[in-house]
Amino acid sequence: MSEMAQGIGASFGIAIGKSFVLPTWEWDVPDQRMDPSDLAREFERLYEGIRSSKTEIEYIKNEISELVGREESTIFDAHLAILEDPVFMNEIQGIIQRQYKAAEVAVKEAIDHFVTMFDLLDDEYMKERALDIKDVGNRLLKHLLGAPEITLPTDTQPYILVAKELSPSQLVHLNPKNVLGIVMLLGGKTSHSAIMARALGIPLVLGLEGKLYRPIQTGDLVIVDGENGIVHVEPPEDVLESYERRRDAYVQETDELSKMVSLPAITVDGYELHLAANISSTRELEIAIQNGAEGVGLFRTEFIYMDRSFPPSEAEQYNVYREVAEKFGDKPVIIRTLDVGGDKPMDYLHLPEEDNPFLGYRAIRICLDRTDLFKIQLRAILRAGAFGNVKIMFPMISSLEEVQAAKSLLEEAKVELRQEGLPFAEKLPIGIMIEVPAAAAMADLLAEEVDFFSIGTNDLVQYTLAVDRMNEQIAHMYDPYHPAVLRLIRHTIEAAKRQGIMVGVCGEMAGDPRSVPLWIALGVDELSMSSRSIPRVKAAIRRCSLETSKTLTEHAYASRTKAGVEAALLAGCSQASQSAMCD
Repeated sequence: MSEMAQGIGASFGIAIGKSFVLPTWEWDVPDQRMDPSDLAREFERLYEGIRSSKTEIEYIKNEISELVGREESTIFDAHLAILEDPVFMNEIQGIIQRQYKAAEVAVKEAIDHFVTMFDLLDDEYMKERALDIKDVGNRLLKHLLGAPEITLPTDTQPYILVAKELSPSQLVHLNPKNVLGIVMLLGGKTSHSAIMARALGIPLVLGLEGKLYRPIQTGDLVIVDGENGIVHVEPPEDVLESYERRRDAYVQETDELSKMVSLPAITVDGYELHLAANISSTRELEIAIQNGAEGVGLFRTEFIYMDRSFPPSEAEQYNVYREVAEKFGDKPVIIRTLDVGGDKPMDYLHLPEEDNPFLGYRAIRICLDRTDLFKIQLRAILRAGAFGNVKIMFPMISSLEEVQAAKSLLEEAKVELRQEGLPFAEKLPIGIMIEVPAAAAMADLLAEEVDFFSIGTNDLVQYTLAVDRMNEQIAHMYDPYHPAVLRLIRHTIEAAKRQGIMVGVCGEMAGDPRSVPLWIALGVDELSMSSRSIPRVKAAIRRCSLETSKTLTEHAYASRTKAGVEAALLAGCSQASQSAMCD
């Protein structure tokens, strides 16, 4: 029987194939009790299981880092943190000590306790973290029981994987050549499993619990529409043919985009934009170059600081920054200074617990407070600047005083390097991220202090609309095309142009082809995005003209609602074949 269900599209793409349903699996752990004299032995079993689990997670993290990059691999830092969490471990130890239960029984009960507790919370993010608890707990149980790893089939024809839920550990072992797409009954866009699927480029639809008349069976023909969040089971012939055409068109488009790598990002009437890559590590350099990046528009240096028990030295940072600078030669490399706090905690900094960390002690606020830490990074960036076209950028600026204080520390670092006789870039261009509404509102004053702006649209949208983009309950309100956001962006760009400084965009809007006419019309100099987005955005630019982009942008800014803005953009897109305006 044919069936269609609407879920949540969490990873773009269209997949068509026979399904493989992963059975719901739970450890069978008998309620074993022990003699009190065996407590020491049981605790040693527990600690050995923890050590083995940590070793395994570290190995997995390194493997996935090579595959999809360092940023996605930090998912497994959360798993390591669970094994070191005193609340979780105290719960297990307490069950062993007070109830004389075997280590595996105590672990199973602790998992069930925390998962139940998280599921009861009215917080989608915490519900999704319950899967991480289960993943880590099951890994620990595996070692305590001596059970084999649960693996997915690798010797069958490519299939659509269907599961109630999937852990990041299971997704690590997926081969994208075997798994065409994924259907999950549970989970949300912010889950670690969804992040992993996007990193692996596997179409994913989730949130189908209770939306199917009958469970999907192994062998069913399934269509996964990861863009629109739709799943078809045993589709009728006309639907199947329609999706096959869409899939084939997507594959053909991808092939065509690969030809864009060596072409300039220039409109039909000669307006050129600079397209750069956002990176988090040196491992991403080759991918950026392969996709036609003309430099690095955002080097997220915080990932050098993560996954360690002490901060990186000046020499270590200098070597990393120098490698990136030398790789791109005379092409610009913008290095953003340490941006931690909020969703990026760091144990060795002993950051305080905060009720609202996104509005708290983070980014430039930490750096100006911890000048010892900040000065080391500034010295490393200055030294690397002698080997390429390096620029420095300060994040989360909200006042003139912050910019002046950061520049003052930069000058102090220069004085130190001169006294030590170390070569460095004397005239390193200085920029700031415009991601706080206060910075956008006073962009004219800030433009007098720096050499360039980079608009971080992700946080600018979040702060302007007071919408936590990680909260599924209000995620629909997170809209980069809201009139208030567009007005702040225009105000920022106009202020930069009046002062004669460069202005770029480095948030998700930079990688959205719909935004291309806006950037052309407003006079943006650079767009920086995920490396894999560069060919698609370049193709959109090469189909645009300055004149028609200005007309479309005027219509968008004349709109009083976000629906009106989107309608104007979509109208422009629908005219692409006639006007050569946008993708």
